[in-house]
Amino acid sequence: MTGPRIAYVGMTHLGLCSGLAAASKGFETICFDPDAQVVARLESGTLPVVEPDLPELLAANRPRVRFSAEPQVLRQCDVVYVAPDVPTDDFGGSDLRPLERLLDLVDRHLKPGAVAVILSQVPPGFTRARLKPDRILFYQVETLIFGRAVERATQPERIIVGCADPAAPIPAAYRTFLEAFGCPLLPMRLESAELAKISINMCLVASVSVANTLAELSERIGADWSEIAPALKLDRRIGQYSYLAAGLGIAGGNLERDLATVIQLSGETGSDARVVEAFVHNSRHRRDWVLRTLHREVLSDKPDAVVGVLGLAYKENTHSTKNSPSIALLEHLHPWRVQVYDPVVQPSAVPQLKLHGASSALEAARGADVLAIMTPWPAFRQLDAKDVFKAMRGRLVVDPYKVLGAEAVTAAGLDYVTLGVPVYRAKGRHHA
Repeated sequence: MTGPRIAYVGMTHLGLCSGLAAASKGFETICFDPDAQVVARLESGTLPVVEPDLPELLAANRPRVRFSAEPQVLRQCDVVYVAPDVPTDDFGGSDLRPLERLLDLVDRHLKPGAVAVILSQVPPGFTRARLKPDRILFYQVETLIFGRAVERATQPERIIVGCADPAAPIPAAYRTFLEAFGCPLLPMRLESAELAKISINMCLVASVSVANTLAELSERIGADWSEIAPALKLDRRIGQYSYLAAGLGIAGGNLERDLATVIQLSGETGSDARVVEAFVHNSRHRRDWVLRTLHREVLSDKPDAVVGVLGLAYKENTHSTKNSPSIALLEHLHPWRVQVYDPVVQPSAVPQLKLHGASSALEAARGADVLAIMTPWPAFRQLDAKDVFKAMRGRLVVDPYKVLGAEAVTAAGLDYVTLGVPVYRAKGRHHA
């Protein structure tokens, strides 16, 4: 394909995955980062993020990708995306300063008539405040999901474009690029697009909160949430892709940021955000589910307990630990010996915690009184429950995400606790 040359500025998760997706559509793509060391590692094939299919995406499209730390290369491009990950603090607040610096850099190096696009998530009003008479600026909603970033970047369901004037035509080079993805384009005013991203995440949070609340009720009344969720997915008003799996609250950072943004904007404008505050409260309650279970089943009467923990990443197929339920749990387990294993994240990534790193999942279980599977890595599904039984000193497996499953674990002689259903006891006994 011949066409506009595209650039992505900021080689963190969002910018890198999006840039390689652009190259996969046949466009010459420049992946720019002001850090020369980051660029050198990328040129050598060392990727800074863990993401399924990303190494293969780079290898397949390497001839169309140029990595650079020289901002002058941006003058060669028709469309320049500013796409660094926006870091958040523990309260969901965004640090927009790195994005601001990259926007200023892009401003100095755009060629006349080139289009600048903010892809990073920003609060409503951010983009319009940065419009200038001599700058063509758009905002595009990103749809990154850790662990599915390649799929989301290369096969978007739709592309939402924030425009200073939605009635004006989208510049030809930008439209040509967007149309290559073969999905609906939804132009709208800048503030609508910025709020659309938050709105999407609000709907996800609502589904997650409903699932978590009713899964907890299921545990207490003898129901099984995993039997109920498929019935909801067949209701057209809810849908087959709904987020109805029970979980340990909201993690990763992006959803928390949107909750904080809505609460802040509602406070400033006088609108009612108490339902959103309830989402936050529910998420914090759910995050402590494993801790409550450990205390109830083991820790309250065993001060010398050994806890095995599988997983540090906040979800499978990523290296990110932002707001990880596992780390939130570990912060409360310092009085006990904790043996940890994650196939990607090393215990040294959380130096503030005194963890005993294990060489494998089975080694993390060795001598443990309880084994908690906190990240549903695919490799953990290969564990044999009989081997886990032999390795452990105690007889409890806490498995929120049903990595091993009740039947195999209880048949091996272990008690089994998972989300949304009462405790399964060894030898098939099922207790409330």
